[in-house]
Amino acid sequence: MAEIGEGGGANGHHGETIDIKDETFSSHHQTSVFTLPFLQKLIAEVLGTYFMVFAGCGVVVVDVEKENKIGQTGISIVWGLVVMVMIYSVGHISGAHFNPAVTIAFASCKRFPLKNVPAYVFAQILGSILASVTLRLVFNWKHNSSLGATIPSGSDVQSLVLEFIITFYLMFVIAGVATDNRAIGELAGLAIGSTILLNAIFAGPITGASMNPARTLGPAIVSSQYKGLWVYMLGPTAGAIAGAWAYKRHKVHY
Repeated sequence: MAEIGEGGGANGHHGETIDIKDETFSSHHQTSVFTLPFLQKLIAEVLGTYFMVFAGCGVVVVDVEKENKIGQTGISIVWGLVVMVMIYSVGHISGAHFNPAVTIAFASCKRFPLKNVPAYVFAQILGSILASVTLRLVFNWKHNSSLGATIPSGSDVQSLVLEFIITFYLMFVIAGVATDNRAIGELAGLAIGSTILLNAIFAGPITGASMNPARTLGPAIVSSQYKGLWVYMLGPTAGAIAGAWAYKRHKVHY
């Protein structure tokens, strides 16, 4: 989600390595990040997306198994927490995108190398599929179970608009905490996780609050639940691009 770069304590980093900025926002930061092997970045994206989907969709599965004892608020809290934790865990390696919409949005603003987009997107989708397969094995669900797949409860148009708006909001926050030197970088994980929590509480009952094509694709592929799939490919991607550009324009005119 955020871009968390490497570095030492001289720059006010949290712990040893956390300095949350996009990996191409400054030449110094770009140099330090790209000394890491690209494969290591991809592995971090696979792992980050895996644990995000495993925990987030896993709590949905448990909620269904236990007759809604966790509830929408509990599900939303788990999503927010797992994103926050994974940002702080591997963000300094890969930038912690975990989301094709975020990767594409950064690339559209020239904040991420366009040539690296396909590999990042593949890694994110792979992580989501692996997490969904794990959930199927752990819970031994039948093939027609959704495994936490995002399925519109209203019309496709309503869900498309909601996904666009909540992903716009998410990406605007990500751009603010990850690309602006005036932001308090150490709080990026908390800010992004909180945004996901809020969006999930609000839009979860209607759209599932995907905000992430990879998060939707994994459970959809493994459970063969493709209803409204185009909504979750188009809405979050368009919303993320719009959110990134909105912050970029705001930052220029600040």
